[in-house]
Amino acid sequence: MASALLACALPVPLTMASGFPVTVKSCNREVTFDAAPQRAISNDVNLTEMMLALGLTDHMAGYTGVSDWKTLDERLRQGVAALPELSPDYPSKEVLLGADADFYFAGWNYGMKVGGEVTPETLAPFGIAVYELTESCIHIMDKPKASMDDLYADLRNLGRIFGVAEKAETLVSGYRQELANFTATLDTSGTPPAVFVYDSGEDKPFTAGRFGIPTALIEAAGGRNIMDDVPSSWVSIGWEPVIERNPDVIVIVNYGDVTADQKIDFLKSNPAFSAIPAVVNDRFVVLDYVEATPGPRNIEAIKRLAAAFHPA
Repeated sequence: MASALLACALPVPLTMASGFPVTVKSCNREVTFDAAPQRAISNDVNLTEMMLALGLTDHMAGYTGVSDWKTLDERLRQGVAALPELSPDYPSKEVLLGADADFYFAGWNYGMKVGGEVTPETLAPFGIAVYELTESCIHIMDKPKASMDDLYADLRNLGRIFGVAEKAETLVSGYRQELANFTATLDTSGTPPAVFVYDSGEDKPFTAGRFGIPTALIEAAGGRNIMDDVPSSWVSIGWEPVIERNPDVIVIVNYGDVTADQKIDFLKSNPAFSAIPAVVNDRFVVLDYVEATPGPRNIEAIKRLAAAFHPA
């Protein structure tokens, strides 16, 4: 009896008290965490904003892949004010090791390349765990069509990894409710507008296919991505199918050295595009890169798209 009472009096181990260990699914892998990472690094502006939305600054050693061509949301910039940008583009393995990282939040073509020097397999021997952006999993495995559930899964998994599952669930529930309230106001009885996503490229456009999050954003806003039959996420295609499919609206992804206005001017000035309804009727809608990739600003992006698809 005495030993039983003594056992009850002993403190519960921290890992048990905080819900660890936890195992999450990352693409086609299962990753187990015995404790929350303390030296995390995120790559790209949208992934970094997910970390900030969950209040994980104190668990971060820095971030990468932003200043070369993107900007952080001013509302979240304060969250990384004390954090270094360790690399303006994709980090090398040496950058991650030099920061004493214990966690890397990235994705395929969001800080990692298939067969590259920075992958879950190459970082594992150094004790750096990797969680992969769900949207990007299509590069290494089959997955369902892009949906808002991709974003929600990432937020929930990050919540579990860092011991803030309740906060993540609250955030996801808020996004779900906000989106449901908004879409309930949309009149989607007519034919959905045909929409083309123009990211970049003049010889060949870089766009979002079936597995890119813009497909989910467009559909939530009551439109149809004309490239939703392309079995990829972000991909270069030819201009011919764009012209043939006659988009009613063109979404411009704004980032980098070529401005949104310059992209629009290119489309308007090229005779090959002169009969496209979106060009004829000047129906362009601009989304910042961070809105057009999975992250906390996706709901705002849906609202802006809906306003362009269904003008009053």
